Amino acid sequence: MNIFIVFAHPEPKSLNASLLNFSVEVLKEAGHQVQVSDLYAMRWKAVADRDDFPWLDAGVPLQYANASGEAFTQHRQLPEIEAEQQKLLWADFVIFQFPLWWYSMPAILKGWVDRVYAYKFAYGVGVHQGEKWGERFGEGVLKGRKAMVVLTAGGRELHYSPRGVNGYLEDLLWPIQHGILFYPGMYPLPPFTAFEVNPRTAPEAFEQIKAAYKERLLTLETTPVIQYRSQNGGDYDGQQLLKPGREGKGVTGLAIHQIHPRVGSYGGEAEAPL
Repeated sequence: MNIFIVFAHPEPKSLNASLLNFSVEVLKEAGHQVQVSDLYAMRWKAVADRDDFPWLDAGVPLQYANASGEAFTQHRQLPEIEAEQQKLLWADFVIFQFPLWWYSMPAILKGWVDRVYAYKFAYGVGVHQGEKWGERFGEGVLKGRKAMVVLTAGGRELHYSPRGVNGYLEDLLWPIQHGILFYPGMYPLPPFTAFEVNPRTAPEAFEQIKAAYKERLLTLETTPVIQYRSQNGGDYDGQQLLKPGREGKGVTGLAIHQIHPRVGSYGGEAEAPL
Protein backbone atom coordinates (compact mmCIF):
# COMPACT_ATOMS: atom_id res chain seq x y z
CA MET A 1 0.00 0.00 0.00
CA ASN A 2 0.88 3.65 -0.30
CA ILE A 3 0.88 5.01 3.26
CA PHE A 4 0.92 8.73 4.09
CA ILE A 5 1.78 9.77 7.65
CA VAL A 6 0.98 13.28 8.86
CA PHE A 7 3.11 13.80 11.97
CA ALA A 8 2.81 16.59 14.52
CA HIS A 9 5.28 16.75 17.39
CA PRO A 10 7.80 19.57 17.96
CA GLU A 11 10.67 17.50 19.41
CA PRO A 12 12.71 15.25 17.08
CA LYS A 13 14.13 13.37 20.10
CA SER A 14 10.71 12.64 21.58
CA LEU A 15 9.09 9.26 22.09
CA ASN A 16 6.62 10.31 19.39
CA ALA A 17 9.43 10.88 16.89
CA SER A 18 11.01 7.54 17.81
CA LEU A 19 7.65 5.86 17.26
CA LEU A 20 7.35 7.56 13.87
CA ASN A 21 10.79 6.37 12.77
CA PHE A 22 10.00 2.89 14.02
CA SER A 23 6.73 2.79 12.08
CA VAL A 24 8.39 3.86 8.84
CA GLU A 25 10.94 1.06 9.21
CA VAL A 26 8.26 -1.54 9.92
CA LEU A 27 6.06 -0.44 7.04
CA LYS A 28 8.89 -0.34 4.50
CA GLU A 29 10.15 -3.75 5.60
CA ALA A 30 6.61 -5.04 5.02
CA GLY A 31 6.75 -3.78 1.42
CA HIS A 32 4.70 -0.60 1.74
CA GLN A 33 5.54 2.76 0.19
CA VAL A 34 5.65 5.54 2.79
CA GLN A 35 5.56 9.33 2.67
CA VAL A 36 5.79 11.48 5.80
CA SER A 37 4.81 15.09 6.36
CA ASP A 38 6.62 16.14 9.55
CA LEU A 39 4.77 19.39 10.09
CA TYR A 40 7.13 20.96 12.62
CA ALA A 41 10.20 20.02 10.57
CA MET A 42 8.48 21.48 7.51
CA ARG A 43 7.69 24.66 9.49
CA TRP A 44 4.14 24.28 8.28
CA LYS A 45 2.13 27.49 8.35
CA ALA A 46 -0.78 26.69 10.63
CA VAL A 47 -2.83 29.86 10.15
CA ALA A 48 -5.45 29.88 7.39
CA ASP A 49 -5.52 33.50 6.21
CA ARG A 50 -5.28 35.89 3.26
CA ASP A 51 -1.63 34.98 2.71
CA ASP A 52 -2.86 31.68 1.25
CA PHE A 53 -4.28 33.64 -1.70
CA PRO A 54 -1.68 36.15 -2.95
CA TRP A 55 -3.78 36.67 -6.08
CA LEU A 56 -6.81 37.90 -4.13
CA ASP A 57 -7.55 41.60 -4.52
CA ALA A 58 -6.75 43.47 -1.30
CA GLY A 59 -10.10 45.26 -1.47
CA VAL A 60 -12.13 42.04 -1.55
CA PRO A 61 -13.24 40.71 1.87
CA LEU A 62 -11.74 37.32 2.58
CA GLN A 63 -14.18 34.42 2.53
CA TYR A 64 -11.73 31.61 3.15
CA ALA A 65 -13.90 28.73 1.95
CA ASN A 66 -14.80 30.41 -1.33
CA ALA A 67 -11.23 31.54 -1.92
CA SER A 68 -9.88 28.04 -1.28
CA GLY A 69 -12.41 26.58 -3.71
CA GLU A 70 -11.49 29.11 -6.37
CA ALA A 71 -7.80 28.43 -5.83
CA PHE A 72 -8.36 24.68 -6.09
CA THR A 73 -10.59 24.68 -9.17
CA GLN A 74 -8.47 27.28 -10.98
CA HIS A 75 -5.13 25.68 -10.06
CA ARG A 76 -4.00 28.74 -8.11
CA GLN A 77 -3.18 27.08 -4.79
CA LEU A 78 0.11 27.60 -3.01
CA PRO A 79 2.56 24.80 -3.89
CA GLU A 80 2.74 23.49 -0.30
CA ILE A 81 -1.04 23.06 -0.14
CA GLU A 82 -1.26 21.29 -3.48
CA ALA A 83 1.66 19.03 -2.53
CA GLU A 84 -0.20 17.80 0.57
CA GLN A 85 -3.37 17.19 -1.43
CA GLN A 86 -1.38 15.11 -3.89
CA LYS A 87 -0.03 13.00 -1.03
CA LEU A 88 -3.59 12.34 0.11
CA LEU A 89 -4.62 11.33 -3.41
CA TRP A 90 -1.54 9.10 -3.71
CA ALA A 91 -2.26 7.31 -0.45
CA ASP A 92 -4.22 4.14 0.13
CA PHE A 93 -3.91 4.63 3.87
CA VAL A 94 -3.48 7.82 5.92
CA ILE A 95 -2.12 8.04 9.49
CA PHE A 96 -2.44 11.09 11.73
CA GLN A 97 0.14 10.80 14.51
CA PHE A 98 0.21 13.33 17.35
CA PRO A 99 0.19 13.80 21.14
CA LEU A 100 -3.20 14.48 22.69
CA TRP A 101 -3.03 18.14 23.72
CA TRP A 102 -5.99 19.63 25.57
CA TYR A 103 -8.28 16.86 24.33
CA SER A 104 -7.44 17.42 20.67
CA MET A 105 -4.67 17.62 18.10
CA PRO A 106 -1.84 20.19 18.17
CA ALA A 107 -2.71 23.48 16.47
CA ILE A 108 -0.23 22.88 13.67
CA LEU A 109 -2.10 19.73 12.61
CA LYS A 110 -5.46 21.47 12.79
CA GLY A 111 -3.94 24.20 10.62
CA TRP A 112 -2.82 21.57 8.14
CA VAL A 113 -6.42 20.37 7.88
CA ASP A 114 -7.78 23.92 7.59
CA ARG A 115 -5.51 24.72 4.66
CA VAL A 116 -5.21 21.38 2.85
CA TYR A 117 -8.89 20.46 3.03
CA ALA A 118 -9.88 23.07 0.46
CA TYR A 119 -13.45 23.72 -0.64
CA LYS A 120 -14.31 21.51 -3.63
CA PHE A 121 -11.44 19.20 -2.67
CA ALA A 122 -12.48 17.85 0.74
CA TYR A 123 -15.92 19.41 1.15
CA GLY A 124 -18.61 21.09 -0.90
CA VAL A 125 -18.45 18.14 -3.30
CA GLY A 126 -21.44 16.74 -5.17
CA VAL A 127 -25.08 17.70 -5.48
CA HIS A 128 -26.55 19.63 -2.54
CA GLN A 129 -30.30 19.42 -2.89
CA GLY A 130 -33.26 17.24 -1.98
CA GLU A 131 -32.34 14.23 0.12
CA LYS A 132 -28.70 14.23 -0.95
CA TRP A 133 -26.65 16.93 0.71
CA GLY A 134 -23.32 16.45 -0.99
CA GLU A 135 -20.90 13.56 -1.22
CA ARG A 136 -19.66 13.35 2.36
CA PHE A 137 -19.52 10.98 5.34
CA GLY A 138 -18.40 7.90 3.47
CA GLU A 139 -18.26 9.51 0.04
CA GLY A 140 -16.18 12.25 -1.52
CA VAL A 141 -12.78 12.77 -3.08
CA LEU A 142 -10.94 10.53 -0.61
CA LYS A 143 -13.37 7.61 -0.79
CA GLY A 144 -11.73 4.20 -0.92
CA ARG A 145 -8.95 5.06 1.50
CA LYS A 146 -8.51 3.94 5.07
CA ALA A 147 -7.07 6.00 7.90
CA MET A 148 -5.98 5.77 11.51
CA VAL A 149 -5.25 8.07 14.41
CA VAL A 150 -2.07 7.27 16.34
CA LEU A 151 -1.74 9.25 19.54
CA THR A 152 0.00 9.42 22.87
CA ALA A 153 -1.71 10.53 26.06
CA GLY A 154 -0.29 11.34 29.46
CA GLY A 155 -3.30 10.03 31.38
CA ARG A 156 -4.12 6.49 32.35
CA GLU A 157 -6.23 4.35 30.05
CA LEU A 158 -9.04 4.24 32.63
CA HIS A 159 -9.20 8.04 32.55
CA TYR A 160 -10.41 7.75 28.96
CA SER A 161 -12.91 4.94 29.50
CA PRO A 162 -16.69 5.53 29.26
CA ARG A 163 -16.84 6.45 32.97
CA GLY A 164 -13.39 8.04 33.15
CA VAL A 165 -12.95 11.63 34.30
CA ASN A 166 -11.31 12.69 31.01
CA GLY A 167 -14.23 11.43 28.95
CA TYR A 168 -14.56 8.47 26.62
CA LEU A 169 -11.71 8.52 24.10
CA GLU A 170 -14.02 7.48 21.28
CA ASP A 171 -16.13 10.58 21.91
CA LEU A 172 -13.09 12.86 22.23
CA LEU A 173 -11.82 11.66 18.85
CA TRP A 174 -15.22 11.99 17.15
CA PRO A 175 -14.40 15.35 15.47
CA ILE A 176 -11.25 13.83 14.00
CA GLN A 177 -12.38 10.32 13.11
CA HIS A 178 -15.94 11.02 11.98
CA GLY A 179 -15.29 14.58 10.83
CA ILE A 180 -11.80 15.02 9.40
CA LEU A 181 -11.33 11.42 8.23
CA PHE A 182 -14.77 10.02 7.43
CA TYR A 183 -16.31 13.28 6.12
CA PRO A 184 -14.23 13.34 2.89
CA GLY A 185 -14.59 9.58 2.42
CA MET A 186 -11.87 7.79 4.37
CA TYR A 187 -12.85 4.91 6.65
CA PRO A 188 -10.93 5.02 9.95
CA LEU A 189 -9.62 2.07 11.89
CA PRO A 190 -9.87 2.17 15.69
CA PRO A 191 -7.12 4.46 17.00
CA PHE A 192 -3.81 3.22 18.32
CA THR A 193 -3.20 4.93 21.66
CA ALA A 194 -0.22 4.83 24.00
CA PHE A 195 -1.27 5.90 27.48
CA GLU A 196 0.82 7.26 30.38
CA VAL A 197 3.46 8.62 28.00
CA ASN A 198 5.78 11.27 29.41
CA PRO A 199 9.51 12.15 29.48
CA ARG A 200 9.99 9.55 32.24
CA THR A 201 8.50 6.65 30.28
CA ALA A 202 10.71 3.64 31.02
CA PRO A 203 12.56 1.94 28.13
CA GLU A 204 10.78 -1.35 28.80
CA ALA A 205 7.40 0.41 28.64
CA PHE A 206 8.35 1.97 25.31
CA GLU A 207 9.35 -1.46 23.99
CA GLN A 208 5.88 -2.72 24.87
CA ILE A 209 4.34 0.24 23.01
CA LYS A 210 6.48 -0.51 19.95
CA ALA A 211 5.52 -4.18 19.99
CA ALA A 212 1.82 -3.36 20.14
CA TYR A 213 2.17 -0.74 17.41
CA LYS A 214 4.09 -3.13 15.18
CA GLU A 215 1.28 -5.65 15.48
CA ARG A 216 -1.21 -2.99 14.43
CA LEU A 217 0.95 -1.80 11.52
CA LEU A 218 1.32 -5.31 10.17
CA THR A 219 -2.45 -5.86 10.23
CA LEU A 220 -3.63 -2.58 8.69
CA GLU A 221 -5.20 -4.37 5.76
CA THR A 222 -7.19 -6.82 7.90
CA THR A 223 -8.17 -4.72 10.94
CA PRO A 224 -11.90 -3.89 10.71
CA VAL A 225 -12.72 -0.22 10.22
CA ILE A 226 -15.07 1.73 12.47
CA GLN A 227 -18.49 1.14 10.97
CA TYR A 228 -19.76 4.70 10.67
CA ARG A 229 -23.01 5.09 8.78
CA SER A 230 -22.68 6.69 5.35
CA GLN A 231 -24.78 9.80 4.86
CA ASN A 232 -26.31 8.63 1.60
CA GLY A 233 -26.63 4.94 2.42
CA GLY A 234 -30.27 5.02 3.48
CA ASP A 235 -29.96 5.49 7.25
CA TYR A 236 -30.65 9.24 7.19
CA ASP A 237 -33.72 11.14 6.02
CA GLY A 238 -33.89 14.18 3.73
CA GLN A 239 -32.75 16.43 6.56
CA GLN A 240 -29.78 14.12 7.28
CA LEU A 241 -31.34 12.95 10.56
CA LEU A 242 -30.97 9.31 11.54
CA LYS A 243 -34.25 7.57 10.84
CA PRO A 244 -36.16 6.31 13.90
CA GLY A 245 -35.14 2.88 15.09
CA ARG A 246 -31.90 2.68 13.16
CA GLU A 247 -29.70 3.16 16.23
CA GLY A 248 -30.72 -0.12 17.83
CA LYS A 249 -31.81 -0.83 21.35
CA GLY A 250 -29.79 0.82 24.10
CA VAL A 251 -27.48 2.85 21.84
CA THR A 252 -27.35 6.59 22.54
CA GLY A 253 -25.16 9.63 21.97
CA LEU A 254 -22.60 9.73 19.17
CA ALA A 255 -22.67 5.92 18.98
CA ILE A 256 -25.98 6.05 17.08
CA HIS A 257 -23.96 6.98 14.00
CA GLN A 258 -22.11 3.68 14.05
CA ILE A 259 -23.29 0.30 12.83
CA HIS A 260 -22.64 -1.86 15.88
CA PRO A 261 -21.91 -5.61 15.94
CA ARG A 262 -25.50 -6.78 15.52
CA VAL A 263 -26.81 -3.77 13.63
CA GLY A 264 -27.11 -3.62 9.88
CA SER A 265 -27.69 -0.50 7.81
CA TYR A 266 -31.43 -0.93 8.25
CA GLY A 267 -31.83 -1.57 11.96
CA GLY A 268 -31.92 -4.59 14.19
CA GLU A 269 -30.90 -5.32 17.74
CA ALA A 270 -27.80 -3.54 19.00
CA GLU A 271 -25.30 -3.86 21.77
CA ALA A 272 -24.42 -0.68 23.63
CA PRO A 273 -20.71 0.14 23.32
CA LEU A 274 -18.59 -0.92 26.28
